[in-house]
Amino acid sequence: MKSLKELYRVGKGPSSSHTMGPQRAAKLFLERCPNASYYEVTLYGSLAATGKGHMTDVAIEEVLKPHKTVNIIWQPQTFLPYHPNGMKFVGKDLNGDIIDEWTVYSIGGGAISDGTAGNQELGAKDVYDLNKLADIKQWCYDNGRSFWEYVEKCESEDIWDYLDMVWQTMKQSIRNGLDHEGVLPGPLKLQRKAATYYIKAKGYRASLQSRGLVYAYALAVSEENASGGTIVTAPTCGACGVLPAVLYHMFTSHDMSEQRILRALATAGLVGNIVKQNASISGADVGCQGEVGVACAMASAAACQLFGGSPAQVEYAAEMGLEHHLGMTCDPVCGLVQIPCIERNAFAAARALDADLYASFSDGHHTVSFDRVVEVMRQTGHDLPSLYKETSEGGLAKGFPRDI
Repeated sequence: MKSLKELYRVGKGPSSSHTMGPQRAAKLFLERCPNASYYEVTLYGSLAATGKGHMTDVAIEEVLKPHKTVNIIWQPQTFLPYHPNGMKFVGKDLNGDIIDEWTVYSIGGGAISDGTAGNQELGAKDVYDLNKLADIKQWCYDNGRSFWEYVEKCESEDIWDYLDMVWQTMKQSIRNGLDHEGVLPGPLKLQRKAATYYIKAKGYRASLQSRGLVYAYALAVSEENASGGTIVTAPTCGACGVLPAVLYHMFTSHDMSEQRILRALATAGLVGNIVKQNASISGADVGCQGEVGVACAMASAAACQLFGGSPAQVEYAAEMGLEHHLGMTCDPVCGLVQIPCIERNAFAAARALDADLYASFSDGHHTVSFDRVVEVMRQTGHDLPSLYKETSEGGLAKGFPRDI
């Protein structure tokens, strides 16, 4: 299992798999084929289906166009066998002869793979020796430790500095989102809501104010993502508002220290990493259950730990956060990360707090394990037809133009 540095990535929205991943792939291809006179990039499956709304072509051209001519070819009906987010880079000389070509996949959260066996993520090494939450939970009880201490044991010494940078970026994305108003880019003319929700929440009594503020924080980050602002993948751009909203709420409303927030961020990352390793965090692969569902599980675990939950209770909270998003489709209207994505982030943040509360009332014992839900999520996602997995062909997106 890879480092949390490969899960929490700081970058610009709106999509980790459709924007950040392809841009990273373009940079790598430019390094291996710098002398081409002409570049041709073919986008397949989900990348082609919603690539214009997600600005996939813009992300690739930003890297390659300053150097040479770029031609983007869209093949939405062609799905390569390894992953729905496939792309082929070709470099040609002045005569049109191929110098180099490379097929690569954007597998979620900004990670890329060349499609070799074992879901090998390019540029990342395994740092964790345990890949299942049940095994890590047992390690915690055997050693009298918490989940965040397992992260500390496996990661390099600078992990806390890195997580602090992640946390500062999350806080700034919330503040930016609360300050910005107006209309989000794209044909939907969707109004930003975070600032309004924040002001309205301040006028309610404490019991309702708390929930309203969580909505506002999640909306703030998600709206920043939709407008191409700087965010943290948690675990993806499309689900980037859930965890920051919950952590910021704990920090501001419950007087949690920065150190405790960073430890909760470590535990949340561990939960997301387990899903990334054993299933998928790509909406194009398993639907939105792999994005917003996993984000909810991460935030549920973080909240439960912050409120003093045992390892068993933390695992239970994470299990509920993911279980109750099973089967959620990824059907972005017009291929934009706006409807239903932004609203889903707000609801998932609230649901994470409910999962924490429910788990805290229990003794932590439950029938279905988190690892079992991860397995079911993977299979459910693969059973979903492609029109419900980030192609904008079905569900809520049906009847709207797929491309801008």
